[in-house]
Amino acid sequence: MLSTVGEGERRSDIWWSSERARIGATSSRMRVGWLLILAWLGLVPPGIAQADPNALWDIVHGQCVPNEEHYGRPEPCALVELRTGEARGYAVLKDLVGATQFLLVPTARIAGIESPELLLLGAPNYFESAWQSRTYVDDVLGRVLPRDDFSLAINSAYGRTQNQLHIHIDCVRADVRDALRDHEAAIGYRWAPLDILLVGHRYMAVRVAGEQLDHTNPFKLLADGVLGAREDMGRHTLVVVGAVFSNGRPGFIVLDDHADPAIGDSAAGEELQDHACAIASLIR
Repeated sequence: MLSTVGEGERRSDIWWSSERARIGATSSRMRVGWLLILAWLGLVPPGIAQADPNALWDIVHGQCVPNEEHYGRPEPCALVELRTGEARGYAVLKDLVGATQFLLVPTARIAGIESPELLLLGAPNYFESAWQSRTYVDDVLGRVLPRDDFSLAINSAYGRTQNQLHIHIDCVRADVRDALRDHEAAIGYRWAPLDILLVGHRYMAVRVAGEQLDHTNPFKLLADGVLGAREDMGRHTLVVVGAVFSNGRPGFIVLDDHADPAIGDSAAGEELQDHACAIASLIR
C-alpha cells in the first residue's frame, strides 16, 4: 500500500476515524472497508436489506478512486490503477464472500459483459489485468498457487446483482479443474461444446496458448468465435481457467455458457469457482 505524509495523511486519518465512529470501533482500516462493502453490497441476512445494484460503482468511483487520487491510498480497495487514466483504469477489491475472492472493477462506468465498448478497437483487456491481479489471492493464502488452480469469471446480465462490470478472481473448483484436465484433448483452438457438464451446466470451451492474456481478450474471443454471441453478449458468461497442458506449455481454457431462463440457467460462470479455495489445501 502506498504511504503519504503531511496534510494528505492527516485528512485521510480524519476520514477513516469518522468511518470508524459511524460503524463501530475497529483496529483495522481494511476491516472498516469490508464492513462498508458489506452494507453497500447488501450482504446481510435475507429480509433485512436488498442489494444495491450500483454498490460496486459507488464504492470504486465514490471511495477508492478519490482516496487514491487525494491520499495515495486506495481503501477500501486493495489497488486502484490509473496510470493510463480513469477511462482505462481499474480497481481491485476484496469481496466479502469467501476467504480469497477479489473483484476487478473498471474505473470507467461499464454496465457488464453486454457493454459494446468492451469490443471496441483498443479497448482495455480487463481479463489480462484480472489475471495479473491473482497475486492478491496468493497473498491471502501465503503461498503461490499453480496457474491451473486459478479462475476468472464474469456472470451474464441474468446472473449478476451489480450493474458495474466486475471480474471475479478466485480459485477454481477442484472438480472443475480435474474435469478440464481429463478432457483436455477434446478442447481445441476453436469454440466447441464440452462433452461433459460442469456444475450441472453445458459449457463451450476453447484453448488459448501462452503464459499471459496480453494477446487474447476473452470478450472479443467470445464475440468473434461463437455464432450470435456479438449480438447477444448479455446472455453469455465467461470463465477463464489457467492451464498447464499435457505438453508442459502454459495456457488457458476459456469457457462460455448461454443463459436460458426456461431451464433455470442464468449463465453465472462464477459457479465454477470455489470461494473457500479448498484446492489450496489439497496434497500435490
